[in-house]
Amino acid sequence: MHISPRNLILSGLGLAVVASLAYVSFKEDVVPVDLATVAQGPMEITIDAEGRTQIRDLYEVSAPIAGIALRSPVSVGDKVTAQETIVAIVQPAASGLLDQRTRLQAEAALQEALAARHAAEADLAQAEETRKFAQSQIERTTALVNSGVASITRLEDNAQQLAIANASVEAATARLEMAQGTIERAQASLVEPGDPAAEPETCCVTLKAPADGVILSVAAMSERPVAIGTLLVSIGDPENLELVAEILSSDAVGLEPGAHAHVERWGGSMPLLARLDRIDPKAHTKVSALGIEEQRVDAYFTLLTPYEERRNLGDGFSVFLRIVAWQTEDAIQIPLSAVFRDGEGWAVFVAENGVAHLRTVELGQRNGRMSEVLRGLSPGEKAVTHPSDAITEGTQLIERSAL
Repeated sequence: MHISPRNLILSGLGLAVVASLAYVSFKEDVVPVDLATVAQGPMEITIDAEGRTQIRDLYEVSAPIAGIALRSPVSVGDKVTAQETIVAIVQPAASGLLDQRTRLQAEAALQEALAARHAAEADLAQAEETRKFAQSQIERTTALVNSGVASITRLEDNAQQLAIANASVEAATARLEMAQGTIERAQASLVEPGDPAAEPETCCVTLKAPADGVILSVAAMSERPVAIGTLLVSIGDPENLELVAEILSSDAVGLEPGAHAHVERWGGSMPLLARLDRIDPKAHTKVSALGIEEQRVDAYFTLLTPYEERRNLGDGFSVFLRIVAWQTEDAIQIPLSAVFRDGEGWAVFVAENGVAHLRTVELGQRNGRMSEVLRGLSPGEKAVTHPSDAITEGTQLIERSAL
């Protein structure tokens, strides 16, 4: 049977097309992926928290008496020297005006006190006369005893009467002094502004700075009435700053004094360094922005960065802290996006010569981006990040950056 060359060519072309279709149909698809290199180096686990600055040693100057605080001699930001700089002046308060009822009561109290003094004067005069009589009696009895006319018993009775008379005089004198004090108190309650007696004996009380520093706040610049204990000014040293951050109580359990923290978002170009000093022993409940009740505790930090590098950082400034809870200088680490669950353990897909291989790994510490690999990977290997369901053992891979 003779086959023409044309038919042979057409048959060959048909077989080639069928073979190409079969190859394309049965060929495994190449999956484009993103790859991450397993690295080895320093790694940290941090606890992030919002914080604020505050003066470590704050001095508050309050009014020691009730009166008028004169216009403040200092302003916010002024430097002060301990026991030299006057920071506040308080003038004692003058007497207030009396209403009609109070005046009538005070006048009645004065009249009562005057009557009591008159009665006390009469009692004193009577006691003195009784004492004079008792004195004359004992002198007369003493002469009779010396002459042998009177007995010793009579002399003793007269001596007792004299002692009682002396005591009566002392008691009457005390009652007179009490009456005089009552009169003075009643007269003082009648004193009103404008009376000479209403003027304070001392002009003013000057208060000096208790420590070196700067004025942080002034309650009021202008003159104003104040009560005892009213805050006038506060003083502190801006170089002696500490940081306060509210952290979750569950995070605080794993922190020890001496832990370092990186201070960011404070306004400078470089992060500051701080050290954890202490954590309050009592937590408090705080509602988060999502409406969840959280137990938080205050943690206090000392700034280690020199003052010259944070000169503009003041009291009450907002900062952001990354508290180092764990760190190492030599950790094998991989992005968390490359790790997935495989049964009860963890696994990754490793790309070797463009082929995916499932690798079981053991993980250690983890932060928000990276995970420590204790076993299963070596530095320099390539792992697939965000692996999809299309990737299995032996899947052909191609890196997206190579497309």
